[in-house]
Amino acid sequence: MKEEEVILVNTQDEQIGTMPKMEAHEKAQLHRAFSVFIMNDYGETMLQQRAAHKYHSPLLWTNTCCSHQRVGETNIEAGRRRLQEEMGFTADLKELFSFIYKAPFDNGLTEHELDHVMIGSYNGSPEINPEEVADFKWMKPEDIQKDIAENPEQYTVWFKIIFEKFFDHLIHNMTHES
Repeated sequence: MKEEEVILVNTQDEQIGTMPKMEAHEKAQLHRAFSVFIMNDYGETMLQQRAAHKYHSPLLWTNTCCSHQRVGETNIEAGRRRLQEEMGFTADLKELFSFIYKAPFDNGLTEHELDHVMIGSYNGSPEINPEEVADFKWMKPEDIQKDIAENPEQYTVWFKIIFEKFFDHLIHNMTHES
């Protein structure tokens, strides 16, 4: 099977090429990505625990799902696809914001992404894909923030960066939206 390719972008999110995912991580090349946060009617966020055999960050907790867009796929289409592949459900998604970050993995690779952060709503139980996900849990955002402060080693490097921005967005925007 051909290795998945990521979309290389400039800082304005304009596509400048593609590269195999592992090579992009080895060379710390800026590429397009997305992170999905699913919330329920109780104001809780669904977290996933990465599968034990993942090549980086195994068994660490992170947002509901995240991955890379494919060529010709919108951010929302990519988010819905990956939500189904990892968590076994889909939801209507809304893009909140995007930003660039660079984070080293625990295995010497580097994630350098222009990340599109999306939110959706779901109240059921996921049917997790054991190839991707070990477990899931619902937590209130303020409890996630507290747990990251107390147990940072239990969370993925990128989630700690993204969650801070997501939590800030929730506090400053969600109370003003209907």
